[in-house]
Amino acid sequence: MGIGAFALGMGLLALVVVDLVWTTLWVEGGAGPLTSRLMSWTWRGIRRIGSRNSALLTLSGPIVLVIGLAVWIVLLWGGWTLIFASAEYPLTDTIDGGPISWLDRIYFTGYTIFTLGNGDFAPRDGIWQLATTFATASGMLFVTLSVTYVLSVLDAVTQKRSFASSVSGLGTRSDEILRASWNGDEFRGLDVPLNSLTTQLNVLTENHKAYPILHYFHTGQPERAPVTSIAILDDALALLRFGVSEPDRPSDTIVKNARASVHSYLETLHEAFIEPADRSPPAPSLESIRDAGVPTVSDEEFTESVADLSQRRRLLLALVESDVREWPTAGTE
Repeated sequence: MGIGAFALGMGLLALVVVDLVWTTLWVEGGAGPLTSRLMSWTWRGIRRIGSRNSALLTLSGPIVLVIGLAVWIVLLWGGWTLIFASAEYPLTDTIDGGPISWLDRIYFTGYTIFTLGNGDFAPRDGIWQLATTFATASGMLFVTLSVTYVLSVLDAVTQKRSFASSVSGLGTRSDEILRASWNGDEFRGLDVPLNSLTTQLNVLTENHKAYPILHYFHTGQPERAPVTSIAILDDALALLRFGVSEPDRPSDTIVKNARASVHSYLETLHEAFIEPADRSPPAPSLESIRDAGVPTVSDEEFTESVADLSQRRRLLLALVESDVREWPTAGTE
C-alpha cells in the first residue's frame, strides 16, 4: 500500500492523539473537535429514539462516554495498523516464519498498543522496532488518560446531582423556596444555603468546562436533574432581586454573586451546541409570595425587569428542553 497507507495512518494517529489530549488534559478547551461533535450527534440520535423519561435517556451519558472511548480505540488501532501495512515486510512470524497477512498486522498492532506482549510476531530491525515502541507508548497514553478521564467524569456527575438535590431540598419551585424561608418579617436562614449553592454551582461550571460530556448525563429523577434545578434557582434569584421590595431583600451581594454563578454556567452551553430558545419561559409569579406575606414591587415593575432578562431566560429554557424536560412552573415537577 506504500506511502498512501502510511500517510493515512499518520493522519488517524494525529487526529486521535490531538482529540484525546485536548479532551482529557486541556481544562479550558472543553472536548476535542472530534469528541464534541460525536457527543452531540450521539445525544441527538438518542433523543430521537427515546421518549421522555425513557430508560434509554438515563443511559445517554454512559453510551456517549463508551462510544467516545471506542472511537479513540478504533482510530488508534487503525492508524498503527495502516502504518505497519505501508511496508511489505515490517514484521516477522516468530512461530511459523510464513507470510504476514492483514489479520496478522491487526493482531500485532492490537497486542502492541494494549501492551500484552504476546510475541507471536516481532518487528524487523531498524525503523519498525522504533515504530513498535511508539505504538506501545501511545497505547499506554490512551489507557492512562482514559481511565483518569472516566473517573473524573463520574466524580463530576456525582457532584452535579448533589447540587440538584441541594436545590430541591429548598423547594421544587422558585416561589416555594421564598415562601419556605420567609418568617413573616425577613428571609431567615436563606443566606447560608445561597452561599453553599453558589459554591457548588461554581464547581459544577468548572467541571462542565473541563468535561462537556456532563451535559449528556440524564437522570430520570426530576429532583436530581441539574438543568431544572438551575432554572428553579435562577427564578428564585430573580424574585429576590427584582420582585421583593428592596428593604426586605436578603444581602444584595449574596444574590448578585449567585446570579453571576448561573451566568457563568450558561456560558458553558456553547460546548453542547445549545442555542437560546425562540421564546421566553413563563415568568415567575409574585402572587404566590404575596400570599405568604412577602412585600413585593408592583407587577408592572417586575414584568419590566424580567423582560430585560429575556436572552438569559431563553437560554435557560433551551437548556431545560435540551434535557427533554418541561419548564418547572407551578403544577409541574
